[in-house]
Amino acid sequence: MKKIFQQYYTNLFLTDRLFAALGLCILLFLLKFFFSWLGEIPEIAFGVILIFLLIDLFILYRNVEGIEAKRLTSKRLSNGDENPIEIELRNKYGFTVNVRVIDEIPFQFQLRDKDFRLSLQSGAIKSIHYNLRPTKRGEYDFGFIRVFIGSPIGLVTRRYNFDGAKVLPVYPSFINLGKYELMAVSRYLTEFGIKKIRKIGQSTEFDQIKNYVGGDDIRTINWKATARKSALMVNNYTDERSQNIYCIIDKSRVMRMPFEGLSLLDYAINASVALSKVAMLKEDKAGLITLSETIGAIVPADRKAGQLGTIMNVLYKEKTRYLESNLELLYSSVRAVIKQRGLLVFFTNFESLSALQRQLPYLKRISKYHLLLVVFFENTELKSLSSAPAKDVEGIYHKTTAEKFIYEKKLMVKELNKHGILSVLTPPQKLTVNVINQYLALKAQQRI
Repeated sequence: MKKIFQQYYTNLFLTDRLFAALGLCILLFLLKFFFSWLGEIPEIAFGVILIFLLIDLFILYRNVEGIEAKRLTSKRLSNGDENPIEIELRNKYGFTVNVRVIDEIPFQFQLRDKDFRLSLQSGAIKSIHYNLRPTKRGEYDFGFIRVFIGSPIGLVTRRYNFDGAKVLPVYPSFINLGKYELMAVSRYLTEFGIKKIRKIGQSTEFDQIKNYVGGDDIRTINWKATARKSALMVNNYTDERSQNIYCIIDKSRVMRMPFEGLSLLDYAINASVALSKVAMLKEDKAGLITLSETIGAIVPADRKAGQLGTIMNVLYKEKTRYLESNLELLYSSVRAVIKQRGLLVFFTNFESLSALQRQLPYLKRISKYHLLLVVFFENTELKSLSSAPAKDVEGIYHKTTAEKFIYEKKLMVKELNKHGILSVLTPPQKLTVNVINQYLALKAQQRI
């Protein structure tokens, strides 16, 4: 009995309507000392309030489970994307109730506004929809769904607690992968001046058997097919399509810089997942290398069914470090791990030309054996600062400094191109699209 009383007591809340009614009763009792004609009115009013309070308690607590609520989410959340959250409510009371729902969302969001109010008829089912945008990978703890129920009388509310502690992992962005898949199969690349040219190659990848025509290499004659057809038949080969595409992600301190809540590392991770998906759709093998002062994770390039899941599970745990990346160690690891020439997409950031020049010898050595694409970031804050008008001497100084750093970024692109290294200088928000477009362009030009 004590346990039941404590449960009811802790889940019972008095409303403003009840306090207003009690305040009115107190006022009537005070006025009775000055106006005797009020007679028994204060006592009657208090009695009526007490009766209605008991009725309200009875109809709210008559049902052990008067309402149902559950939170509907995916098994994991997508980092940097709007993730839909749904709360489904069902009224089991025999009357319309006023509902207040408070969802205890993870502390990482620092939001206290997930407070919803609605009216729910008897037997009705309603859903509440809202979105959450995580900006860090890791585990997110959801608390209870607090549902406060009030009857039409509205003197007290009863609280229900649903869906206790629930932990959802936040993985690299996967919600928009379908959009990038469309880019992989799109035929509108010619609008951007990219023309796909089919070449007859001499690689070991077989394409088809065709009739011999003048100019075909007689070394490719298929004698068995020739005997069956009584005509010269030759094997046709194409350039090998299944190339190695490695995403190399820098985890050093230069990738800690935040833009719109996400760090540069998170932008690079999201782009790597999308690029790996597109590469496998284009029949290439996707692989991964993470780097800081030491080599982190290495996922050998492959096209197997679970390859993307393996890459996402590895990237889920990656965090930035405080030291500078060791590109000499990267070069030796690339030479040891990647035996076949392929495309290496290196996600990093250079804030000054001198920083690039320190690493340039190692980038040049890597580019001798592989097609190297260096991806680094525009500082969008500096860009907006340089475009804003200067109002005083301090503003002129800030504007000039910002323009100097922007100009250095352009010099970095020219410096890389001078040594035959491809580069992409992009705002963080457009990273994924720009990298995939660059990959598709290289693929269409058959440079991979």
